Amino acid sequence: NQFLDDLRQADALINVVDIAGTTNEKGEPVEPLSYDPANDIRFLEVELDMWYAGIIKKGWDKFARQVQQEHSNIIKALAKQLSGLKVTEEMVEDAIKQLGLNPETPASWSEEKLNEMAVLLRKKTKPMIVAANKIDVKGAYENYERIKKEFPELMICPCSAESELALKEAARHGLIKYIPGENSFSITGNLNDNQRRALEFINENVLKKYNSTGVQECINRAVFDLLKCIAVFPGGLNKLADQYGNILPDCFLLPEKSTALDFAFKIHSDLGNNFIRAIDVKTKRTVGKDYLLKNLDVIEIISSK
Repeated sequence: NQFLDDLRQADALINVVDIAGTTNEKGEPVEPLSYDPANDIRFLEVELDMWYAGIIKKGWDKFARQVQQEHSNIIKALAKQLSGLKVTEEMVEDAIKQLGLNPETPASWSEEKLNEMAVLLRKKTKPMIVAANKIDVKGAYENYERIKKEFPELMICPCSAESELALKEAARHGLIKYIPGENSFSITGNLNDNQRRALEFINENVLKKYNSTGVQECINRAVFDLLKCIAVFPGGLNKLADQYGNILPDCFLLPEKSTALDFAFKIHSDLGNNFIRAIDVKTKRTVGKDYLLKNLDVIEIISSK
């Protein structure tokens, strides 16, 4: 399945769901609230779990017997087999412990336990956030509240993609000043009656109710809450380019607990290899290679030539 194959390299998934129930399981438009969006959430989870289980169970009997007979490490062997899904040894070890399995006898693990392992590993490698889209449609909020109770383990973010698109288009044409993720906009151009009414609707039914359109919020939560990343800015670097001449970005995403040295390597291998020290630009304090970075740090890397 091409769709599932495309998901292999994903670190996290944003499942965009029509929370107003105006689209059925076939993607066809239906009357608002006539379709249960919970079906779409369950469908994707089940599809992913079956995909993971299929990969784990393919040739399992032979694989497990061989590992057992050769006294190999099942944690290392299974992590290697599932590396294409970004499964690590630590994840496999945690799953084995959580399921109460004996790592010495993988040939005795039941199909039920393998299915449960698939679910655990899928949640670890493909954490999911639900974008509850069309929250501005009448009755959608009640669906949103119900879905939150039905899926308490999932992060669910109310949003209105149509509102976000309208605001960006209005900003692009110079009609308003708007920054994605903000809870307000200011009018800067001449609006006709239809444009004014549309913007008033968005302001009253989306921005004031939910504090934003939710689109940028959903992306932020996926990056910072699900993936536990931090944003770090390079200081003192003017248009640094990579080996291909591409200008490097103004901001870098790194895992939590990354160090100044990790950041140096993230920017450019030369900076990492020739690292001397770093400077916290905000405090003007010199920090060493083991300095633990914080979200929104501005760090200047000092390296030898």
